[in-house]
Amino acid sequence: MKYSKSDVHSKVHALPDMKFENQTLTSFAGLVIFQKFFATMELRKKLRGCFGHLDHGKIFKRTTLFVQLIVHLLLGFRELKDCRYYRDDPLVKRLLGLKRIPDVATLSRFLKEATAHSVDHLRRCLREIVLMRLRLIAPPRLTLDFDGSVQSTQRRAEGSAVGFNKKKKGARSYYPLFCTIAQTLQVLDFLHRPGNVHDSKGAKTFILACLDAVQAILPFTTIEVRMDSAFFSDEIIAALKERGIEFTLSVPFERFAQLKRMIERRRRWHRLDADTSYFETAWKPQCWDRCFRFVFIRTRSKKQQKGPIQLDLFIPYEYGYAFKVIITNKALRPKRVAAFHEGRGAQEGIFGELKSHCHQDYIPVRTLHGNQTYLLAGLFAYNLVRELQMQTTPPMRCTTAKRTSLWIFEKVDTLRKTLIQRAGRFTRPKGALTLTISANRWIKRRLLSVLDAIPANV
Repeated sequence: MKYSKSDVHSKVHALPDMKFENQTLTSFAGLVIFQKFFATMELRKKLRGCFGHLDHGKIFKRTTLFVQLIVHLLLGFRELKDCRYYRDDPLVKRLLGLKRIPDVATLSRFLKEATAHSVDHLRRCLREIVLMRLRLIAPPRLTLDFDGSVQSTQRRAEGSAVGFNKKKKGARSYYPLFCTIAQTLQVLDFLHRPGNVHDSKGAKTFILACLDAVQAILPFTTIEVRMDSAFFSDEIIAALKERGIEFTLSVPFERFAQLKRMIERRRRWHRLDADTSYFETAWKPQCWDRCFRFVFIRTRSKKQQKGPIQLDLFIPYEYGYAFKVIITNKALRPKRVAAFHEGRGAQEGIFGELKSHCHQDYIPVRTLHGNQTYLLAGLFAYNLVRELQMQTTPPMRCTTAKRTSLWIFEKVDTLRKTLIQRAGRFTRPKGALTLTISANRWIKRRLLSVLDAIPANV
């Protein structure tokens, strides 16, 4: 349809007069979706047992304050003091079941009063929500990825320490270890640690606990594990093999100079694709009592090698190629083994979204359990956005070689900008509470379709 210039252009010169009034206006009309979603999930009921020991004599229940932190992060706010920007929003109040939004001091005290008991209960609740979804989809294969992510702090927070920090060298930090689900792109659990520990610190116990939780509800599902070279150890690999877990791990060249010699002496490489070739062998380090399948992969690289020259003593180098070695107990062809292991890169996308859109990198208080509680609020916000999309849309993929997620997910920030951040007004025509939103056809269709798709019971 064509429009004339007069129908399109308008001359605007004068600025409007500004007026501020107390009206029932909301800047987050899309939260009506989460009002129904939280009720369907019975989120408050699930969280109530986490804070029962802290609610005595309190006006604001700790469950409500934790839900406020989840909403705070869903709205895109970072620091606790940012709650003043929505303290008069009527839809936020309705979602929290409050007539008055708690102020910054109340939220800060809530975090400082957090205990190890409440953190453990929140972790259990986080696992239960993820496991409930896994029980519903019952995938034939389930892939767990394990890796750590740095949380930097500029203050002396309890439990933080100076360790390896690629972006903020010398800064104190935490270094939690995460377990994520490849099929749903959710965080199953985390192990909180100071920033000066190695990746594998406490990893075996944490990995086995995650496997126990998953196998308890999916006894007939094949469980797969992917990890980087920091977790390479006979102890972890033996534990996975004993439980019948399929795995792939990157092998560190620095610890086994024999691998470098094996690559340098190799003359015949089998082709995987135009840029990648491989060979494989059954091998074991001298201190191990069993052999495993080692897949050596060579990839043509256009990038110039950068880094300390001393590493040439351990890492094989040939101009134009990059090398890696994978240990596995999978019986797949090498091409599929390599594709499966490369699929763990999706976990970096989860960490990026957690830090950028759920503010995992923000340390709000000086207490250890308070910072863990805030981290958990971000994990709940992230997982619930994923759960909302899984409840309202069918799976769009089957199992792939890289174990790509079964759903094509929108990022938290995309959902926030397209649905949540919508202006609206509450009115009561003929006594019926009504939320009025601008007449955008796309927004109307999307909001109503999501509301209708949320099931009555999970």
